[in-house]
Amino acid sequence: MIELLEILRCPATGSRLRIADQSLLDRLNQEIANGRLHDRLGRQLTRELDSALVNADSTLGYAIYDRIPSLVADESIPLGQVSDEEHKLE
Repeated sequence: MIELLEILRCPATGSRLRIADQSLLDRLNQEIANGRLHDRLGRQLTRELDSALVNADSTLGYAIYDRIPSLVADESIPLGQVSDEEHKLE
């Protein structure tokens, strides 16, 4: 059986997606708590992420709430807002 993550693609770039590591997720949630994280349309995120998917070049993230990813390009999270290089995925 094919794993869902193997077939999912970033709606903005078409690249493969992977699960965000815990350190990135913690940093994203800290930025949300501080009121400093916005989606691509500039809307402030207010709900803590359960998890996130990240595109291949680690530029965009997609929120996961209640085990359901939101794969809408306009709702993606530009990861440049979290500038710490240690949080980039290889």
